[in-house]
Amino acid sequence: MPRDDDSSPPVARTDRVPPHSEEAEQGVLGSILLDSARVMDLCVESQLVPESFYTPAHAEVFAACLKMWVDGAAIDVLTLGERLRQQGRLDRVGGGTFLDRMIDATPTAAHAKYYIDIVRQKHLLRCIIDCAREAERECFSSDQSADEILSRSEQAFLDITERQHGDTVAWQEAIRETVQHIERMLNSRRGLTGVSTGFSDLDKKTQGLRAGEMIVLAARPSVGKTSLAMNIAENAALGAGSADEPVPVGIFSLEMSQEALVLRMLCSHAEVSSFKLLGGYVATAQAHSKLMSAASVLTKAPIFLDDTGALDVLELRARARRMQKKHGIKLLIVDYLQLLHAHEYARQGRQLETAHISGHLKAMAKELKLPVLVLSQLSRAPEQRGERDSRPRLSDLRDSGAIEQDADIVLMLRRPSGHDDELKETDPYLAIVDVKKNRNGPTGEVEMNFIMEHTRFHDRKRGVDDTAPFPNAQQEEASDEC
Repeated sequence: MPRDDDSSPPVARTDRVPPHSEEAEQGVLGSILLDSARVMDLCVESQLVPESFYTPAHAEVFAACLKMWVDGAAIDVLTLGERLRQQGRLDRVGGGTFLDRMIDATPTAAHAKYYIDIVRQKHLLRCIIDCAREAERECFSSDQSADEILSRSEQAFLDITERQHGDTVAWQEAIRETVQHIERMLNSRRGLTGVSTGFSDLDKKTQGLRAGEMIVLAARPSVGKTSLAMNIAENAALGAGSADEPVPVGIFSLEMSQEALVLRMLCSHAEVSSFKLLGGYVATAQAHSKLMSAASVLTKAPIFLDDTGALDVLELRARARRMQKKHGIKLLIVDYLQLLHAHEYARQGRQLETAHISGHLKAMAKELKLPVLVLSQLSRAPEQRGERDSRPRLSDLRDSGAIEQDADIVLMLRRPSGHDDELKETDPYLAIVDVKKNRNGPTGEVEMNFIMEHTRFHDRKRGVDDTAPFPNAQQEEASDEC
């Protein structure tokens, strides 16, 4: 029994042989020699590589077979033996008799797929063991934090899965897939290359929220950035607007609780005032019916919400991986960036910490291959510049200039009626989404309508005088009743 005060690291056991099946490896190689055209295709489809074989001689023989298959050469005992002889490897693997034994040990090539799967599974187990040993080694010897070790270990295990699907694409294959993507875009006739926001004018500017991109939506407090983000989430999850089909959406709400966020989405969809509802002023049968109808619709929406507060960016990234793995999310929303933390950089100042967070969010978008919509606060600079120059700039992004550098698209939301007395009377619903940065498209302003009482944005329907009409008297009366 070890002593209680024994702090020495455990010694790795050496009496166990790593998982492998010599018979299955021989079966794969023998099947290749018996029916190379079919079996090599199966091996490549199953992502077998020389490292998949535990026995060194088997790995060398398969490497030679793979090279011959790529070169288009015929593979049999004679041609393979000659190729190994030219490379000076034939005697090293056991000579011609070794190749003959491969065929003798294989009853039939008809079961090649079964042999291949055994070899692949054993290789996968060895990879898992290697990752676990590396994680154990780092736990005992690394001076890094447990959060970083955990994140790196989790990524290492996920990389095993990625390798099973291949992480390198031939140039010809990349061209073919891109052409197919272009054909899909041309056939759709919507001009979208990503997830639709549900707002046609905004989609025309951005062409949708594209996979691998970080989209920043910035505004001053209480302007409506959370409302716009939730409207986009709802539209995507319900397939509303110009979207083709519902898209699973993941939401990390660091500011609002699950109950508050769901209540806001229900009231927004039902177009019922949440303020009046919480105050007990919504008692009409019409309002109740709207809320029940909204609940019925939103229940079917594939939205997955995590309202854990004060998350470290490494933990958020790990949670996002698991969310995508479990639910297949295709759009991720983070509300909002300044509430995230990076404990490793906390003592180095908020600017460096925010830069680290921003870099991780961009890396997460590329890693998970989905668009990440990140909400961000603006500094007080627009207000300090006065009414004549109150439009937000990229330099107004709070805490760090790294945000504008990492972002592929930067959207800045403002409501001019909030500080313009004339607009309060003439156009109180005007909201402007200013596309300040667009790495793959145009910039410029998109005008929308924002009904504050319902926390809901709408495409701006212009009248004959190129202005957005007010809601009609019947709509205003219905709003008052709700």
